[in-house]
Amino acid sequence: MPSAQVRTQAANRSERPEVSQLVVVMCVAAFSMEVASAAVAQTTSLLSGGPPVQVVPYVAEPGVPQLTITPGTANPFAGADGSGGSGTGGSGGTSGSGGTGGTGGGNVGSSDALSTMLGTSWGGSAVSNATALGVNPSALAATCVLESGCQNVGGSGTVAGAFQMTASTYTAMINAALAQNPSLASTIVPGLAGQMDPTTESIAASEYLLQGAQYLQANGVSSPTVTDVRGYYNFGPIGGAAIATAPPDATMASTLSMYPASTLAANGVTAGETVGQWQTSVAAKIGNAATQSVTT
Repeated sequence: MPSAQVRTQAANRSERPEVSQLVVVMCVAAFSMEVASAAVAQTTSLLSGGPPVQVVPYVAEPGVPQLTITPGTANPFAGADGSGGSGTGGSGGTSGSGGTGGTGGGNVGSSDALSTMLGTSWGGSAVSNATALGVNPSALAATCVLESGCQNVGGSGTVAGAFQMTASTYTAMINAALAQNPSLASTIVPGLAGQMDPTTESIAASEYLLQGAQYLQANGVSSPTVTDVRGYYNFGPIGGAAIATAPPDATMASTLSMYPASTLAANGVTAGETVGQWQTSVAAKIGNAATQSVTT
């Protein structure tokens, strides 16, 4: 009898699972649930019609540098870049090449000269004034770069200001600009005092550039560039048209025979300098504004 009882207990033990087996089964089940939960958490989210949402880790991976991306500043003149986009004004050579009446502009927008003018306290206002008169801001900026480095300085005689205009020319141009766009009257410094106020003088200079472009158009230059109108700004209507339509190998002295050598020298023209050389020297000082159009 005792032996039978022992066998029954042994049989009962073989029919029940061991405690250690139950622990293993429970651990496996828990691990499976954790894996399933993790798999659900990694489900990719998609934007409508776009790429997957970027995963931003809660804890940074050790050894991986943290990057901060700062959005750039939008170009305020991006919409005015014309067909050139970058505002480089095309790849034309020197203005007036071959006596064809200039290479022609067509592009307006950003330029190195414009960046220089915008670096001044009054540059933004000057851009607004040029735009209000239909003038490419880069053409205005190129003028102040060439005349004074965009510095508000005096000059010889009645010449003064960032755009180095004579008192008589300034007065005539500011009056013409206000007649064209009366709304600008509220922004100016009245009288000749405005000649030494860059914001006010920028209105007169813009008007002078506009009249220069219009004059050259009436004299065979279909789309005057900044370089074309530079001759007008320096040497007046007749001299400006002569330079813009002259062949590049003509000398400046023969092209501007209406002026004495002293006047040419005072304007930086050297003996024997050709039109092409003069135009190249102008372009070298104003960079990618040289072949842009004066008007917008």
